[in-house]
Amino acid sequence: MSELRFVRLGFGEDSVEYQEAWQKQRDVHAARFEDTVPDTCLLLEHPPVYTAGRRTAENERPLDGTPVIDVDRGGKITWHGPGQLVGYPIQKLPRPVDVVAHVRRLEDALIRTAAEFGVETSRVEGRSGVWVLGDPVEERAALGGLSLDFDPRLQDEEFDPRMNGPEYAPSNAGQRREDRKLAAIGIRVAKGVTMHGFALNVNPDNTWFDRIVPCGIRDAGVTSLAYELGRDLTIAEVLPVVEKHLKDVLENAALAPRDVAPPKAAAPAAAPAPA
Repeated sequence: MSELRFVRLGFGEDSVEYQEAWQKQRDVHAARFEDTVPDTCLLLEHPPVYTAGRRTAENERPLDGTPVIDVDRGGKITWHGPGQLVGYPIQKLPRPVDVVAHVRRLEDALIRTAAEFGVETSRVEGRSGVWVLGDPVEERAALGGLSLDFDPRLQDEEFDPRMNGPEYAPSNAGQRREDRKLAAIGIRVAKGVTMHGFALNVNPDNTWFDRIVPCGIRDAGVTSLAYELGRDLTIAEVLPVVEKHLKDVLENAALAPRDVAPPKAAAPAAAPAPA
């Protein structure tokens, strides 16, 4: 793996509009494909914006018509904004690219970052990203005075938390002691080079997530490092730690192309029956 360079595009008052950063990604992606730049990770903050990946359903978008930018990454809808550290690792990988392995490496770097701040995180099977695991269901407090047996989310696959009060809001998952996402990951690979990446919640206003169904997940929520620690934390504190772990994980990874099973040989044709 080549050396990974970091480019800090802008934070706080210098946060970068999503469309501007997306174009920057395209430019770096083209240069990386041509081998005129090394593997590069863009790091930044965005002003508030909703972005929708290719699998986003209409009923997961804001109910009030808030604008959403449709993008070419995988995954579903999410929010970016102040207090969230966004990273776009643009890397050339062996082809055919093992996308799952790339996602796991990003998760690993962010899990290590959270651990350095004293927050224990994990993966959740079937759900990308980095999670703080909740209490076992039987140990969670009842919602709205009702027992968990009557939790509508257990019976209704189309349950919409946005229409059922703040006790179901994604931003309140920590109070409910449910699984809650600390970092979201969504990527795209073109010509063997990755784009898009991760969004790590450091100290954002997580109520922005309450207007959507974050990542299309209705039975869990979102959290931040600041919430889990019970104290304020800044992007400036987290930034060098993220860079350290990304560099360690991505530069030292044993890269390999995706294992592609050979096509099955066609069965021999049956001999014609005698006349």
